[in-house]
Amino acid sequence: MTDPLWPDYATPADLAFIESIPLAQRGLPDSTYALLARAAMLWPDRTAVTVLPDAARWEEPTHRTFGELLADVHRTANMLRDIGVGRNDAVALISPNCDGLITATLAAQLAGVAAPINGALSVDHIMELIKKSGARVLIAASPKLDEASWNMAHQLVNAGVVDTALFLGPTGEIPTAKKYDGSAFSGELPTAADVAALFHTGGTTGAPKLAAHTHANEVADAWMIAANSILDEDATIFAALPLFHVNALVVTLLSPLFRGQHVVWAGPLGYRDPAIYANFWKMVQRYSITSMSAVPTIYSVLAQCPVDADISSLQFALVGASALPVSVRREFESHTGIRLVEGYGLTEATCASARSFPDAPRPGSVGQRLPYQQVKTVRIDDGGGWHDLPAGEVGHLVISGPTVFPGYVTACGSDGFVFDDQGKLVEGWLDTGDLAWIDSDGFIHLTGRAKDLIIRGGHNIDPATVEDALLRHPDVTGAAAVGRPDAHAGEVPIAYVSLAPGSTATGDKLRAWASEHVADKAAAPKSVTVVDALPITAVGKPYKLPLRADAARIAAADALAGHTGIESIAAAVEDGSAVVTVTLTPSADRQAVENTLGRYSITSRLEDAS
Repeated sequence: MTDPLWPDYATPADLAFIESIPLAQRGLPDSTYALLARAAMLWPDRTAVTVLPDAARWEEPTHRTFGELLADVHRTANMLRDIGVGRNDAVALISPNCDGLITATLAAQLAGVAAPINGALSVDHIMELIKKSGARVLIAASPKLDEASWNMAHQLVNAGVVDTALFLGPTGEIPTAKKYDGSAFSGELPTAADVAALFHTGGTTGAPKLAAHTHANEVADAWMIAANSILDEDATIFAALPLFHVNALVVTLLSPLFRGQHVVWAGPLGYRDPAIYANFWKMVQRYSITSMSAVPTIYSVLAQCPVDADISSLQFALVGASALPVSVRREFESHTGIRLVEGYGLTEATCASARSFPDAPRPGSVGQRLPYQQVKTVRIDDGGGWHDLPAGEVGHLVISGPTVFPGYVTACGSDGFVFDDQGKLVEGWLDTGDLAWIDSDGFIHLTGRAKDLIIRGGHNIDPATVEDALLRHPDVTGAAAVGRPDAHAGEVPIAYVSLAPGSTATGDKLRAWASEHVADKAAAPKSVTVVDALPITAVGKPYKLPLRADAARIAAADALAGHTGIESIAAAVEDGSAVVTVTLTPSADRQAVENTLGRYSITSRLEDAS
């Protein structure tokens, strides 16, 4: 009899048969803790995690079996319960990846709710996230692990934002947890409906949002990823994305627990450690890495690193978070012989919602919807109403199913978390904010972000139209199009690009190239600027706000070119918006400057020169 947990799932055609059996009959564990306990029962002596101290010391790892990992999670969860953490209490986590953070994250989900936070955010941003979560307990890195996390923890304690701070010691553990029972958890076990984690979303500025995940959300999505028939229990996964991001948690921590797969965790800096690239292919050989997950910029760098080891164990490499440039795919695959497999997901749908198939490529698609997740496109009218669109028609991509989140946490009161979907949910369907079209086999073809539309004189321009044209140039490794404020058209498209090493392409030549290759002539960029690297968030997603700020600066500079008394024009991102600051000398005509800028859609401030 076929195991209901593991259907055949190797080709796009398998989806219909998989869904002929209800998900409830698949026998999924009730919680992330039950998932871990199952792995420890089935494979107690098998190595679960190998953790590198850093990329330079990649041959000096620590190892833990599934049995040891479970015992450590029991100890830490029992400690958290002893200091007052209950089922609906969030535990904030601020630390770079390390052995102890893996334990702490799972333990927080067992005793209460995990609230991982990017320690590189501003202190005000972090304080707001913690206040919304209601967390009074913080687990942070000790100074020997990460001095910045240590300092942030002290600021939070001194400000009264948290009551208790626990620190991961030099070897990764919380010293006080050692004395607690490792055989079992003494508190109430989580259920499928309980909140497991709170993940902050968005870039590095703007109003913070905390997306809640239930245990059922995380277990279902982890299973959908693990059901991949290509990787069996002998696979070894490489993990280097930060654990404050859903990909690291779901793809490289929870999903491998289903099959008892070995995960090799990179050091605290992950892909941001320069030493990782000098040794990467040796790591693949040393640990027999089967699969990895990263963003396009990482593969662009790896495509330049000489393959100095036997990497035949690496079957494929997953790529997501942003569009994969054709040039990056071509260079990486020709350089390594390893296939890049695209996927798609978002925090509000737990993590992954689509996957591709190495042996059944669908060019231009980010993958087929995962089992039990439904996708469609809709047109949203001026009144906010949704209208379903047929296959092949571009619209707002919406998702429903067991991975859709219950909402954003806006506060935590005596009755628990307060949820608000902020207009994201309509009758169980989640508006992803992405524009896409879907083919008859359920493959998703992204065309851009709804909020990134450039509106030129009432004409909607999809930035992807510009970006795709530029990415077809053989020297372009990355492209981002934004709107530059314009007095007559409202805004006009401009673009920023990164180039392959050694390229001699110029902005003017690339502008001409784009004008010839763009499908919509109104979308031809007015300028193309070459940059060393396009801005990204901490987890590698495109971050266009700094580019919008620069576009506003350029517009302001052009507009004020004929004015006297202008000392400087600068732009910055403030609270999620681009703000232009114009510094005036005493000879400037302030009113004239205000009148000129008032013809543009620019948020600006005038300051007097000191």
